[in-house]
Amino acid sequence: MKKKPQFIPDWLNRAPEKGSFRSILKWGSPDEFKNPSPGFLNVIKQELGLDDSDFKKKQKPGEEKVKDCQASMISESDILLFENIVGKENLAVDTYERLKYSNGKSMEDIFKLRENIIDKISDLVLHPRDKEDVKNIIALCNDKKIPVHVYSGGSSVTFGLDCPKGGVTLVMSTHMNKMIEFNEKNQTITVQPGMMGPFYETLLNNTPEKLGTKKRYTGGHFPQSFEYSSVGGWVVTLGSGQASSYYGDACDLVISQEYVTPSGSFKTHEYPGTATGPKVNDIMKGSEGCFGVLVAVTMKVFQYNPENSKAFTFMFPDFERAADAARQICQGEFGMPSILRISDAEETDVAMKMYGLEHGILDKFMKFKNLKPGQRCLLMGKTDGEKSFSKNVAKQVRKICKKNQGLYLTSYPMKKWYKGRFSDPYMRDALNDFGVLIDTLETSVTWDNIHALHKQVRSYIKSFPNTICMTHASHFYSQGTNLYFIFITRMKSIDEFRTFQQGIIECIETNKGSLSHHHGIGRMMAPWMEKHLGKEQMDVLRSIKKHFDPNGIMNPGALGL
Repeated sequence: MKKKPQFIPDWLNRAPEKGSFRSILKWGSPDEFKNPSPGFLNVIKQELGLDDSDFKKKQKPGEEKVKDCQASMISESDILLFENIVGKENLAVDTYERLKYSNGKSMEDIFKLRENIIDKISDLVLHPRDKEDVKNIIALCNDKKIPVHVYSGGSSVTFGLDCPKGGVTLVMSTHMNKMIEFNEKNQTITVQPGMMGPFYETLLNNTPEKLGTKKRYTGGHFPQSFEYSSVGGWVVTLGSGQASSYYGDACDLVISQEYVTPSGSFKTHEYPGTATGPKVNDIMKGSEGCFGVLVAVTMKVFQYNPENSKAFTFMFPDFERAADAARQICQGEFGMPSILRISDAEETDVAMKMYGLEHGILDKFMKFKNLKPGQRCLLMGKTDGEKSFSKNVAKQVRKICKKNQGLYLTSYPMKKWYKGRFSDPYMRDALNDFGVLIDTLETSVTWDNIHALHKQVRSYIKSFPNTICMTHASHFYSQGTNLYFIFITRMKSIDEFRTFQQGIIECIETNKGSLSHHHGIGRMMAPWMEKHLGKEQMDVLRSIKKHFDPNGIMNPGALGL
């Protein structure tokens, strides 16, 4: 009997039309796509209770054109003043441009764009050419009491680009994307905030040819949004990259910053360490444009020796033993892998099915070794650094994993994940087209609370019928890690999704997780900030806000300020 061909949905694999809602909501490059594999699609159908018929008709793909229908609330005379600062070619007042630069990539942002909802957008888009333009814009906005918002890569998932009071949006990536200085002796680079991740890393990898240096370098910062996020964005949202366990989070990489605020401009010193009281440099990290506009940042860089990398993958009987192994690696004091990831049982099972490994030889071998589906958990990563250092870290990792009953699966799974690590977000558009939602929330957690938090948040997410909840940890410290909850489900409306999402945030906060680990706060988590930090700490932030921004024009509402 001839086998029936597997059904393949009519995925939308064409670039969005210019001026359409889809051109704003689509992730990444207009002409790049990644559709779910047959294995992943089967998992989604099975867990969400769907069949082929649910993937035959697209639901609101957002292909309609954005009409120029929303008038700017900034007067024509004031628009002319801004035009005198940046030039007519660096100013836009049409609805499409304002909508484009007032939206991030949160599920709610995408929901609204698919519904053709134009909400919380700026009144004017400006593309400053340099810090003098920024100074003049901020001075004018402060005088006129016009709100100011900042856009670089546009990958915010926390409503960080919303403009609830209108105002102006400064797009930093258009012009302010250049290197200012490279100092090989200090191993630092100073760049404008709008420099995008790929340009930044390519420049550092090729400094001998481009800048005449003796060695090659890396920035060491690779968030999943790497291709569509900026250096400045990493800093002001306290971002964390996939190799953070060795290189550090964005806040660890910052040496110095230069800001323009309504109260004046300043640049922090580039000392490697100083005891001159509380550090303003630290205060500005993660400030999300609430205090001022970042116009330059000096970052640490590291020697680039990819030939020294050692990849590894292990499978553990359960999440407890995978987490124990990860903790022992972090507390081993022999150095850290650059990438380290542990997946819980559901994420591990989904990965096995996605890559067509279920029921194969490897699957049978693991079952023989008592590594059972629904329980077994994946640990993978890679080491970097000086050759003998990298080799020793890999050796110690292997020793610890073996002691904790981890089965070595070679380097292949890790290398396979690494190759496509930045492309997974493209799948969200394909699934959304058929009403399947995929979103994430992340939190920081101490080792002594990881399993309680994991259990409670998973329980809440799984209480919604027909929902996949995949969890992994991917940023590690001696004292703890993060948990990244990815949930896939179907919902009827923005309101239903918002209620569900807020419930997850509440569950995380109640169970002693941080509000955010590496996506920032924006306006999404702002309602929980005072409860989470306490009134005394929030009052400190409010006082700083009042000093730098007495008229409250800088990104109003973000961080709960």
